[in-house]
Amino acid sequence: MFHTILFYSFAFVMFGAAIGVVFSRNPVHSVMFLVLTFFQAAVLWLLAEAEFLAIVLVLVYVGAVMVLFLFVVMMLEVNIEAAKRGLTRFAPLGIGIALLMVIQLIQLIWLRSQGFAGTDGFAATPEGYSNTKALGAVLYTEHVYAFEIAAVILLLAIVAAITLTMRKRPGIKTQDIAKQVAVRAKDRVRIVKMESEERQ
Repeated sequence: MFHTILFYSFAFVMFGAAIGVVFSRNPVHSVMFLVLTFFQAAVLWLLAEAEFLAIVLVLVYVGAVMVLFLFVVMMLEVNIEAAKRGLTRFAPLGIGIALLMVIQLIQLIWLRSQGFAGTDGFAATPEGYSNTKALGAVLYTEHVYAFEIAAVILLLAIVAAITLTMRKRPGIKTQDIAKQVAVRAKDRVRIVKMESEERQ
């Protein structure tokens, strides 16, 4: 009973944070709500006795990927008005996907209430079981190629984010070392001789 209360409480917070990601007007606030969503998902993984996945979700997504997202959002200067127009434009598609997810959740809850096989909850893990070892055994044997491809895609995403943030933007004062070294005093300093009013 206590396990169920914890699950629904954390799931409710995660649902509210996900709503905040979508409807927040400030892009930085949306990123922070997404961080909260990932953290709540990690807590749900812990409740499911998948400690390794929970720690990876916190370290990789909350600690690294979301920091990268935050820098990209702050550097790209997102046009909020254009984003609002895009939200209105793609609203029917988003509503359709949301309804599909709701229908799937209702079907799953109905199946659990009917007591079908395979819907009795998480199976208890035996003593001494390591989900990290089991996940590594599957990841580096059966899915090693997909794992390597995902690593390459993430590397390309990092390079693309750095490229976007390093572009030249108008109106920003930057330091030009070559011009500073090549400057001459007579081009920058003008000596003006001024006479006092008494002499005039």
